Amino acid sequence: MSLFNTILGALDSPDRSGSSDGLGAILNTVQSLSQANQANPENLQSAMSIVGKHVRSSLQEKRTHEGENSVQAIVNQFSGTSPSSQVVQILFSNPQVQQIAGEVEAKTGLSAAMIQAMLPSLVPLVLQFLQSGTDVRDPQNNSVLNAFLDADGDGDVDIADAMQMASRYLGK
Repeated sequence: MSLFNTILGALDSPDRSGSSDGLGAILNTVQSLSQANQANPENLQSAMSIVGKHVRSSLQEKRTHEGENSVQAIVNQFSGTSPSSQVVQILFSNPQVQQIAGEVEAKTGLSAAMIQAMLPSLVPLVLQFLQSGTDVRDPQNNSVLNAFLDADGDGDVDIADAMQMASRYLGK
């Protein structure tokens, strides 16, 4: 099942914390970031996808070394539409931040400095997508996080595709 289908399933389930309003808030925040930074929205969505790939790797590593509860705790604490430098520091070393910014710059044309400045906003948005799958009765059970971490290892995870589908789903 694709990441977006898992997100839709979470939105349709009263047992999951996701909502159409929450999804809309993510999309509105991306739009606002795009306007504030005079960046093409498609480039920013591509940047989100690259950031999401790195968030995924970092969360997989944390899951291996610290356990699933640690990963869910990060998602619970730092997901949202407000910037957080702390989560960037928790998930990435300084060289990783530079690598992410360089990769985004190479693939989107957005400046590395702009991406480094936006990471504290982009990472919580990725985590907000993941938060949508949290079971309201069992906060350690998260269908979207599990799909994102892609247990079968096929690599079929793309935040930009999920954002585009979410935008169509919400009619934005």
